[in-house]
Amino acid sequence: MVTSSALPLNSLSAISPGGADSEQQNVAPGDIAVGVVIGRASEYFDFFVYGIASVLVFPALFFPFADHLTGTLYAFALFALAFVVRPIGSLLSMAIQRRWGRSVKLTAALFLLGASTAGMAMLPGYASLGSTAIWLLAAFRLGQGLALGGSWDGLPSLLALNAPEHKRGWYAMLGQLGAPLGFFVASGLFAYLWTHLSSADFLSWGWRYPFFAAFAINVVALFARLRLVVTHEYERELEAHELEPCNEAELMRQQGHNVLIGAFASLSSYALFHIVTVFPLSWILLFSKQDVGDFLVVQVVGALLAAAAMPLSGLLADTFGRRRTLGAVAIGIGLFALATPALLKGGALGQDMFILVGFILLGLSYGQAAGTVTSNFLPQFRYTGAALTADLAWLLGAAFAPLVALGLSAEFGLISVSLYLLSGVATTLLALRVNRRLQTIKD
Repeated sequence: MVTSSALPLNSLSAISPGGADSEQQNVAPGDIAVGVVIGRASEYFDFFVYGIASVLVFPALFFPFADHLTGTLYAFALFALAFVVRPIGSLLSMAIQRRWGRSVKLTAALFLLGASTAGMAMLPGYASLGSTAIWLLAAFRLGQGLALGGSWDGLPSLLALNAPEHKRGWYAMLGQLGAPLGFFVASGLFAYLWTHLSSADFLSWGWRYPFFAAFAINVVALFARLRLVVTHEYERELEAHELEPCNEAELMRQQGHNVLIGAFASLSSYALFHIVTVFPLSWILLFSKQDVGDFLVVQVVGALLAAAAMPLSGLLADTFGRRRTLGAVAIGIGLFALATPALLKGGALGQDMFILVGFILLGLSYGQAAGTVTSNFLPQFRYTGAALTADLAWLLGAAFAPLVALGLSAEFGLISVSLYLLSGVATTLLALRVNRRLQTIKD
């Protein structure tokens, strides 16, 4: 999450200890951005690897006793577990940080994330372990969720606070670039393995490679982020901006409404997130004649379009304002939702258009979704408030999206997916309006 509040670079020395020496040691936004993008890309890669495997692998490997649709729904239920426990991970990690420091918390979180993902790669299937294999998969998925909650380091907020005032939207976007990059690598790997291996080899050992790669990527990301957060300059500025854990009960008592508004304000973006990344792959595999390998390649192209749309979202937000940009894109998502049934039923061309247009909208919306109203938090609540707002947005908007979309579309048709997205759009527009009224009253 990133705050939309920002301070000019030359003002940091005035609030940082050290006077003139501090002015020479200010942290450059570009350096922060590198750590943010690398760290977020590794986390998204882990989650997208699991999401893709939930469609292509887990129904056959862990739920062979069920038909393919039911097995996929079971896999999507496990997929949601990580988002359910993510707030718990955030709370636990805050306690760890208060006692042992930010670097210990971050190291533990990323090793847990990498170990949980790699552990999935070594799991035998239901044929070998029976229901124990499913329980182990669920345990590793819970580990992923706890780890992601603990991976919040405050760097996105620091990035925005270091951003020039007229480029807040641009720097807010940088923290979100990890999502399309992570999906690009994950879907690209699976596309290669799916098209170059036989079905037997893919289900036996091929699918495991992306999970092992996730552990290696997490090690690189860990050192990239530790290089930032353990240095004196970064610690000094994080402390100067009060980017430290606060008392959660006091946060909810004084500013809990900002957590709710922040989560709901970006709900359309988070709802769209898994509707264009994970759900359509399951729908294509179960109900379409399009080749899965070809569809994965289209999703790779979609990820590139989303990455290209994110800088555009930054320019729009800096020109028209972030909330106005989010509201306009939410309306675009609503129009896209109305066209969803026709696109997914329109053969390969319509399905490809669904992905490409959906990813562009995702880039425009998700590029500015983080920290939409985080500037409403008092400084002492911003660090914890930003983390819990993100956790709640993922839980309400994205956690159950593949499960709900696939289950309802199989039972009632694709119009249910349209209604799901439209509910997110309506919630976003309402939350943005409520936030504007609260700001007007406050002013």
